[in-house]
Amino acid sequence: MTPRSRKKPQPVVLDDARSIKALTHPARLAVIDELYSGRELTATECAEIVGLSPSAMSYHLRALERFGIVTRAEAGQDGRERPWRAAGNSVTVTAAAAGSRIAHAASAALATSVLRRLGDRFGAWLDRSAEESEPWQEASGISSATLWLTLEEAQQVERELEQIVARYRGRATSKRPAGARRVSLDILMFPLDAPTDLH
Repeated sequence: MTPRSRKKPQPVVLDDARSIKALTHPARLAVIDELYSGRELTATECAEIVGLSPSAMSYHLRALERFGIVTRAEAGQDGRERPWRAAGNSVTVTAAAAGSRIAHAASAALATSVLRRLGDRFGAWLDRSAEESEPWQEASGISSATLWLTLEEAQQVERELEQIVARYRGRATSKRPAGARRVSLDILMFPLDAPTDLH
């Protein structure tokens, strides 16, 4: 009898205000980054990463579990506490959330939290970047472009970028090549002009 294989992870889709708001806490965002990079961590390990007590971290993990964002991993044979893992391969806030004013406000709060965290992390990189090897310095940085795209073209760009990211998303420890490091890849795409400004 062969063991059942685990289903291929799917995106965790959030489309209501309560689940979206559950992500806005900085400690939760930090832990989600860790778990969705393919790691399985105990509440104690998560607490060490974000600087909280294990009991406070357990509260946050249970809240994320209620919304289907994280889940318990299989218990190890060493008797350690049961670890946590990502419930999918990514977290997506759907456009359907924009139909509700409350969900839209929660999405905006989440975006602000994510951007604040991104700024902090990029600032930390800049502080230590002089100590990095030249190849890593050249592979890192900010790339920005202003493009004229139709809606269909913008959707195609989004799909193509997601296909590239999907090839590397959620690598388990055994699948990481030697020398692999955690890398933050953050893509923003949004119209600069209001619909009424178009000619």
